[in-house]
Amino acid sequence: MKRFWSVFLISIFALVVMGIGAAQKAEAQLTDEEYKKANTEYFNRCGGCHGTLRKGATGPALTPDKTKAKGTELLAKIIFDGTPGGMPGWGAAVGVYTKEQAEQLAKYIQMEPVAPPEFNMKDIKATWKIHVPVDKRPTKPMHKRNWENFFAVILRDAGKIGIIDGDTKEIVSVQDSGFAVHTLRYSKSGRYLYTIGRDGKATLVDLWMDPIQTVAEVKTGIEARSIDSSKYEGRKGDFVDKLAVVGNYWPPSYVILNGLTLEPLKIVSTRSYTYDTKEYHPEPRVASIVASHIDPEWVINVKETGLVLLVDYSDIKNLKVTTIESERFLHDGGWDASKRYFLVAANMRDKLVIVDTKEKKLAAIVETGVKPHPGRGANFKDPKYGPVYATPHLGEAAVALVGTDPDRYPENAWKVVRKLKVAGDGGLFIKTHPKSKHLWVDHTLSKNQDAHRSVTVYDIKNLDAAPKILKLTDRGRIVHMEYNKDGDELWISIWDKQGEIIVFDDKTLTEKARIKDPRLVTPTGKFNVYNTRHDIY
Repeated sequence: MKRFWSVFLISIFALVVMGIGAAQKAEAQLTDEEYKKANTEYFNRCGGCHGTLRKGATGPALTPDKTKAKGTELLAKIIFDGTPGGMPGWGAAVGVYTKEQAEQLAKYIQMEPVAPPEFNMKDIKATWKIHVPVDKRPTKPMHKRNWENFFAVILRDAGKIGIIDGDTKEIVSVQDSGFAVHTLRYSKSGRYLYTIGRDGKATLVDLWMDPIQTVAEVKTGIEARSIDSSKYEGRKGDFVDKLAVVGNYWPPSYVILNGLTLEPLKIVSTRSYTYDTKEYHPEPRVASIVASHIDPEWVINVKETGLVLLVDYSDIKNLKVTTIESERFLHDGGWDASKRYFLVAANMRDKLVIVDTKEKKLAAIVETGVKPHPGRGANFKDPKYGPVYATPHLGEAAVALVGTDPDRYPENAWKVVRKLKVAGDGGLFIKTHPKSKHLWVDHTLSKNQDAHRSVTVYDIKNLDAAPKILKLTDRGRIVHMEYNKDGDELWISIWDKQGEIIVFDDKTLTEKARIKDPRLVTPTGKFNVYNTRHDIY
């Protein structure tokens, strides 16, 4: 019966899409098959920036009133070649589309948007599966590997997750996941890995089992981007590993799950009014989620309305939510070093929003540069300005350092104290470690080939000195850095169908190893168990 409802819903979505689109195809000159493919491509690659209903967010609106005026030829060129504002060239640079495919997508976005079906609790429960019950799981690690130094690696286009032993560099396990997983998180204990695919499928992997296994899965919606667990220990550790939450893009909502089984417990809509113009928005998507260490709360960021939600999960039957007005359009972010302040990019407004999770209020909004994209950001002590949080930018070749200590360095708090020049724009991620003296920056979405195949590395103790530019590959793109548990190795992905992971000695900046395997298909994000569960970045 569960399988029936899942298949039924997908079938209804396909019929709705095809039915509404049929009247437009003659004008757009798309066959049924071309329309179906273009629709799939839009939701897989374009919807994240331009919105499920094409109303815009990180990218501009793509509704027919905007797109028809540009025409198919110009739209296809933009899709194929990219734009100076940060959109990659999906044909010329990334190599995903041919010119014919770019033209088909250009025709598609001149049609009226089609809303996917809603996804209610009945639909979610129909997808929920327990593969290994809790009472059948081990009570201690069943292998002798150093599981706290495991790296879970997103194998984006394969729809899988690779688990790599950080000590031996062996691929220990490859697990099926949702499509194009966006991020990974771990439970407070570290034994459980949570994944969320762009298709809304969440999986729960038990790292203590031998062999490692996916023990549960559920599909929380049509499209999703974020997941996290409950990290507050409390007096008796009542919430450790007990709950998880998924943030959906469609339907716009967040879903609270049992942390040990992924059983869906509560679904909450995020449809609301924008903080500034007070207009009702039908598609306010959950962009990112972090779990507080100081209270039983999740920080949930709603992209289109510019609202930050502090969701108290101590009593989900009587849910308490603190709503903080901030800025549009909220995206990725992370904690400062104290884990009191949460910093999140409102990237289309060129700003970082800072939320004080102790006082439950907005602390500041800081303009940093063109389209900040911190990922989780990077924390370190600037030799001149004290503790700072760093973010790269999609739209300019710069890293902004924002002061984060209002108690000891009040004159620098919530201000851009430095801007560092890097090798290219299109920066997605930045990384350092408390034991490291280096700051690593990628330029993944730069149109410049040398830039997107390189990293910029700064000496934190001498930020006035020129950085080192390390070109790492002659193919693909460099993306996402992650440290090992000890903070003496840095891992970097070559984002390519024949992907690799490069391991650097962080002290000497010399290459130690390259992890190569046919299973490493388009490796992107890598998340170390110890660093991720403790929010070390």
